[in-house]
Amino acid sequence: MNIETLRLFCHVVRTNSFSRGARESGVTQSAASQGVRQLEESLDAVLLDRSKRPFTVTPQGEIFYRACRELLEGFDQVCNEVAQEKCRVEGTVRVAAIYSVGLHDMGVYMQRFRIAYPDARVRLECLHPNEVVRSVEGDLADVGLISYPAAHRSLAVVPLWKEPLRLVCLPSHPLANSKSVRCADLDGAPFVAFDPDLGIRKAIDRVFRQEHSRVDVVMEFDNVESIKEGVLLGAGVSILPEPVFQKEIAMRSLRAIPLDREDLVRPIVLIHRKRKQLPLTVKRFIDMLRSR
Repeated sequence: MNIETLRLFCHVVRTNSFSRGARESGVTQSAASQGVRQLEESLDAVLLDRSKRPFTVTPQGEIFYRACRELLEGFDQVCNEVAQEKCRVEGTVRVAAIYSVGLHDMGVYMQRFRIAYPDARVRLECLHPNEVVRSVEGDLADVGLISYPAAHRSLAVVPLWKEPLRLVCLPSHPLANSKSVRCADLDGAPFVAFDPDLGIRKAIDRVFRQEHSRVDVVMEFDNVESIKEGVLLGAGVSILPEPVFQKEIAMRSLRAIPLDREDLVRPIVLIHRKRKQLPLTVKRFIDMLRSR
């Protein structure tokens, strides 16, 4: 005796037909007849009077039918509740991000996620790019947000978006009113740069080499906030991703000029462990970022 046999019996009684009951249960008519007979043998009772055409339900069959309906309704309700609980988005998404993405992009997404899923929350930690990778590899974070990803055997990479790089300078700089800037225009210019080991620095240096141009690096930092401070202090110009200087542009403390190299962009990607089964809440957060 099992749930599906009880459901089959209810279909047969409700339709008053073995053939229609079998069709609703997805079995043959002979299987339906055999299933009901096995129920009767288990209960040692006659549930259906087959001496009449169509059959009639015996008093014992009526009692059993009502009990089966209640049992199946309760069982189906519990199954629905379990299914809904599995689809419930709740808990914490642990995010490690490089400073520029964490400080300038994630606030909006965290707010949207909180509105869409009130029972879930995002815990954000801003780290150096290498620390982001180590945090994900060590399962201290569910996902990481970095740029210029290196290949890692244990990590999956999900492309998210690309950010144009712009020349950033003071409004008083000779290039401040230019519509666009060539790398050759920066030859010998004082330059506030990223640290040499960062992917964005390597990408910028590669473009300067291709253009046979060389800047005068006067400062090096591992984060965009320090680079912006250097530019604001008049130490030199820099090349930065577009989202990170919007506040300064609005305040007119900095100017941003497009570069003539359209391929000079910063790719933002999400990383997570390849062999880790991601919780539903983490998957929903990734889906939201990918929909940007």
